[in-house]
Amino acid sequence: MPSSHAVRSARPPRCRRCPLAAACCLAVALPTLAAQPASQPRAPLAALRRDTTRRADSTRAPGQLPGVSVVGEATPLDRIPGSVAVISPEQLRRSRVFSTQEALRKVAGVVVRDDEGFGARPNIGIRGLNPTRSTKVLLLEDGVPITIAPYGDNAAYYHPPIERMESVEVLKGAGQVLYGPHTVGGVINYRTPAIARTPTATLSLSGGTRGFRTLRAAASGTVGETGLLADLVRRETLGARENTRTTVDDASVKLRVPLAGSQQLTLRGSLFREQSQVTYAGLTEAEYAANPRQNPFADDAFDITRLGGAVAHQVGATPQRRLVTTAYAHTVQRDWWRQSSSSAQRPNDRSDPACGGMANLRTTCGNEGRLRDYVVAGVEPRLAWQRLGARHLLQLDAGVRLHHEVQERQQVNGGTPRARTVGLPGDVNAGIVEDNRRTTLAHAAFVQARVVAGALSVTTGVRGEAMRLTRLNRRPVPGHPEGVAGATSLAALIPGVGATWTVRPGITLFTGLHRGFSPPRPEDIISNSTGGVVELDPEASWNSEVGARWQRGTAWQLEATLFSMDFANQVVPASIAGGVGAALTNAGRTRHRGAELSVQAAAEGGAFRPFVELAATWLPVARYVGARWAYVGTTATDGVGKVFLEPDAARTRTRVSVTGNRLPYAPTATLTSTVGVRHRDGAELRVELVAVGAQASDPVNTRVLAADGQQGPIAANALWNATANVPLGRTGLGGWVAVKNLTDRTVVVDRTRGLLPGMPRLVLLGVSQRW
Repeated sequence: MPSSHAVRSARPPRCRRCPLAAACCLAVALPTLAAQPASQPRAPLAALRRDTTRRADSTRAPGQLPGVSVVGEATPLDRIPGSVAVISPEQLRRSRVFSTQEALRKVAGVVVRDDEGFGARPNIGIRGLNPTRSTKVLLLEDGVPITIAPYGDNAAYYHPPIERMESVEVLKGAGQVLYGPHTVGGVINYRTPAIARTPTATLSLSGGTRGFRTLRAAASGTVGETGLLADLVRRETLGARENTRTTVDDASVKLRVPLAGSQQLTLRGSLFREQSQVTYAGLTEAEYAANPRQNPFADDAFDITRLGGAVAHQVGATPQRRLVTTAYAHTVQRDWWRQSSSSAQRPNDRSDPACGGMANLRTTCGNEGRLRDYVVAGVEPRLAWQRLGARHLLQLDAGVRLHHEVQERQQVNGGTPRARTVGLPGDVNAGIVEDNRRTTLAHAAFVQARVVAGALSVTTGVRGEAMRLTRLNRRPVPGHPEGVAGATSLAALIPGVGATWTVRPGITLFTGLHRGFSPPRPEDIISNSTGGVVELDPEASWNSEVGARWQRGTAWQLEATLFSMDFANQVVPASIAGGVGAALTNAGRTRHRGAELSVQAAAEGGAFRPFVELAATWLPVARYVGARWAYVGTTATDGVGKVFLEPDAARTRTRVSVTGNRLPYAPTATLTSTVGVRHRDGAELRVELVAVGAQASDPVNTRVLAADGQQGPIAANALWNATANVPLGRTGLGGWVAVKNLTDRTVVVDRTRGLLPGMPRLVLLGVSQRW
């Protein structure tokens, strides 16, 4: 296409139709798809058998989307063949988490790396997987995929605010085969509140240091059998660094409508908008030493709008047979205008004589606009069926998915620091640098069966994924003045098997084995210059675990897990995340071995009731095990000791084997531990320790620091948080105070695109009223 191709306004029309194709399969649901109300205790197997004739609408919380619970707080633990965690409404409320990353640190096996410091775009890793942009994790909201493009671009540039979530479910075991396409790490499902039977309303206000302010207002109720929930969140903060500011507005609605017979319709809609003054680049070593919280790029701006919706139609009102069909769609418009994508760019327009360098950053230097539009739509019917035999319970679930994504991506270089359109023709670096259309059409089918016989439960399942990826480059390339196009297809079978054995009431042993799979992005597997297919394989692994659970009532819970992940091929960043020339590459064989421990214990009875919460992970093995090489610079041009993943043209770099080396950003140990005391009137004081072990930032595991800050070790760190909750009378009014990073310790959390500091001390005060 000609270089005058206009920005945004003249892009090709957004995708208004999604190709549809038919598919069918059989499957078995997780037991949570027919869970009991959250207010009831977990039922033993005998009680479950007696309850199989109950109507499904009596076992599902009002307003919950049918068949979307991934774990479910009321699911009997003796039937979950893998490691699971549920962050309960009480945990979220009492610990006063201010971000998703703070909440997820309460789950063993999960590492959440800071980004801008306040959790707008958390980087979530599980069991030693690289956390960059949460690409190794499947993120759901009420069972529906929420990332901007779950198959073709699984980066978490959008994340719903934690303030409107009721609970969080994390599944890491063999049950992931029901929730593809990404099954290498885990499934995280954010659950919104159920629609209330009687009219209720909530108003929460909080404020604090760093300009932090939040407002949440929610109302819910049911008239007849028709129920409604409306939720509004506004959030503002100055961020963790200078010259940063974030404003988030989020509105959502949920509607439940009964239909004729045993049918029900549940509709959800949400509108999210974030406007931020925030840079992508980290700091150089010199900049960090001078002021770790500085941000030279005060004119960088991030703007994202997401409009999403889902419709769930249920036929059948008993667990014996129920069909739930969910259709979902969302659109995303994401623009990030920035003068640097990494600490190696100071700034990105420095080759323009009118810019020249940092001295003219805010006057004559231009910028780059990374402009993205996404349209995503899909439909997924799930058929649940179960049969009670004389000596066993058989559960089956069947489902298919049809999913389509369209990405419109441009890089537009502006001529001034605050440009929001293409620069003038005379500007050296101005113009449209990238103009891509990328699509993914995916078909999936899954089947899973669970047989429960006495104390033993055995679950087997398989998921099939098939996808067609295309990439169209509208920019001229050598030999192709009109651009190039390419396409490829891939398919995978993802089996899983697991078992549980109830040793005695409250004690369960579990084990599981499943295939880990994660598809490559169109941009990584199809060349932008030729349209040819790049040799980048899907991620594939065998994941196994064995563990035990113990529970006594609701006050005492323990889960211990040993896990193993063996990758035939793990895909890792070949360069800085999202920066110039960013790409992914095959890391080959890698191995992960470790252990997790989760504990919740609380005293029962008495005026003062102490409690303990703990989530610990030990990861002694997270290393390259196949033949793998890196290259170390030997010249002043490269930087002596600088690590690269590819040789240079002059072959001056030294080739170094990294086989046996630690994988980057995989700490050996993590710990989140909370101790506190709760009074019977509801007052509470809790103190929390969040500790993260040392990490390598490159495959060589070098201790040589690079001037750009992108290389070198990341030291272990430990931060303290404290929270006090105080009821104010008996009318639903409550107040609280929280201090995050109590000692105001400054720590390095990332070197991917330069040095990034963690969150500074944050003091928060809040009040909430429930009617």
